Amino acid sequence: KLKNKSKKGGKEMKSYQLGTFLLRLMLGLTFFIHGLGKFQSGIDNTVGFFHSMGIPAFFAYAVAVIEFVGGAAMILGFQTRLIGVLFAIVMIGAIFTAKSGAGFTGGYELEIALFVVSLHMILAGSGAYALDNRLQKPEEHYS
Repeated sequence: KLKNKSKKGGKEMKSYQLGTFLLRLMLGLTFFIHGLGKFQSGIDNTVGFFHSMGIPAFFAYAVAVIEFVGGAAMILGFQTRLIGVLFAIVMIGAIFTAKSGAGFTGGYELEIALFVVSLHMILAGSGAYALDNRLQKPEEHYS
């Protein structure tokens, strides 16, 4: 059940929490699937792609793990703010390396959207139906 910490009407807070929950699910799912793809297609392909841009192999592994494990954690609402920071860093890296020459449309538009949703998770927290809420004291929920 959603708790209303605000003095505003309960319906507004419930809508906000539901919106944050839906954003969290889609953000987590998107990253999880991208990370899974990096492992399924062979991490060496990702390493090669990073190498072609002059980025050390370590970062290919780091990005794949952040996307895969972080995606699962985001779906569950576990360490949402921390994962949001990691996702934001990954998106900044993608925008300024792999996507910079492609322009906005058909280039880095998805990365910008994922970056902004990651910022929302950092600022808003996990929202409703999150493991973070089970691990915090009740008065800290949705903070």
